[in-house]
Amino acid sequence: MAFLLCLPAFVFLLAIIAYPILYALYLSFHEVDISALNTGEMPFVGLANFQALLRDGVFWAALRNTVVFTAVSVAGEVLFGLAIALVINERGIALGVISRALILLPWAVPPIVNGLMWGFIYSPSYGYLNVILYRLGIIKEFMQFLGNADIALYMVSIPYIWRTTPFAALLFHAALQGIPEELYEAAKVDGANAWERLWGITLPLLKPTLTVLLVLRTGFAFMVFDEIFAMTQGGPGNATWVAAWYTYSQSFRYVEIGMGAASAYVLAVMIAAVAVVYIRLLYAKVEYA
Repeated sequence: MAFLLCLPAFVFLLAIIAYPILYALYLSFHEVDISALNTGEMPFVGLANFQALLRDGVFWAALRNTVVFTAVSVAGEVLFGLAIALVINERGIALGVISRALILLPWAVPPIVNGLMWGFIYSPSYGYLNVILYRLGIIKEFMQFLGNADIALYMVSIPYIWRTTPFAALLFHAALQGIPEELYEAAKVDGANAWERLWGITLPLLKPTLTVLLVLRTGFAFMVFDEIFAMTQGGPGNATWVAAWYTYSQSFRYVEIGMGAASAYVLAVMIAAVAVVYIRLLYAKVEYA
């Protein structure tokens, strides 16, 4: 009876998750181009698509950009999210409902809208960032934030961090609520200052939450696409080509769907490997002494 009751959900998951994953794996071993889509004939090429990826300099540039983007964005999310959570968790600091809602507001902004909005902010003609920096005397002329290959990837990471930090703050805040206050009171009695309490109590007890956050946010950062699509579309040059944009371009711009499927699987393996490393290094069972 239990199996029969779960069967509809199981079939539904197979249809919308398992089948596309397995079909993409099938495509990665075949040559799928415009002619194949017209005729339905997809020749088996074995590992040729994966070998072509390894020979493609743009693919390696996209992977390098992805690693840099992920490192910057995840570090920013964790640091800002933890800082916000510590502030709103303080009993002596009064934050109303409106303030808490404003903290979570960026998380509600759709990624495409976020990219378009920050594209206007970065505009070299009328962008608010240029206007503010110019009026403060920090710059002497309006800058090309997204047109400068040296800083474009970092400028794209800022909107992403702004949008995703509330998620980190929410997780950290929930975890902080679960830490017994008696631990802090005992530490104060022992003479521990705020910094020592942070390093000796708060951060060790946040490790499970930090692990979950790192696994989730690293996976999503590796797959970033919307902000890239809305703001730079991989430019200038290949400066903001990331793995997901490479997969999209191969599949839908150049119609090399076999190559796109192969790159998607390489990306999935990389995310899984990073998740395993996080879990091995950080995850620990928390016990209150």
